Amino acid sequence: MKAKEIQDLIDFISNSGLAEVKIETEEFKLSIKKYSEAPTVKFEAAPAAPAPVAHAAPVAIPAAAVPAAAPAKEDTSRLIEIKSPMIGTFYRTSNPDADPFVSVGDSVSAGQTVCIIEAMKLFNEIESEVSGKIVKVLVDNATPVEYDQPLFLVDPAG
Repeated sequence: MKAKEIQDLIDFISNSGLAEVKIETEEFKLSIKKYSEAPTVKFEAAPAAPAPVAHAAPVAIPAAAVPAAAPAKEDTSRLIEIKSPMIGTFYRTSNPDADPFVSVGDSVSAGQTVCIIEAMKLFNEIESEVSGKIVKVLVDNATPVEYDQPLFLVDPAG
């Protein structure tokens, strides 16, 4: 893998919203972490194939990607998270002209569709596993999500 290809991969990952990527082939191992104290890029040549180790420039983390400070403490101990069951792109609506499946203040029941996650050109309806009231939408529409990432906060008493 050439230094230019590694840099292109780093640029792609920094714009994708992924926090960590590991790629391993017979020829090399590549590990990129985006949200650590300092951006880390580790590239190792496999022992069987001696290849030059390329050093890529650190990934610049855009200010918008840095987690914001938590707002004033709320009593979130009773709230339940609806989490992403897969990696993909989060959509609140079935199409751009439609209303969101759920909004803050809406009541949901177990089995009700709350969003869609697109993964590899397949649109997967994500259903709530709990009944309650939507307190907060944690993800912006049309943004990448990771496996087990919280999408919504639900108050089961609502």
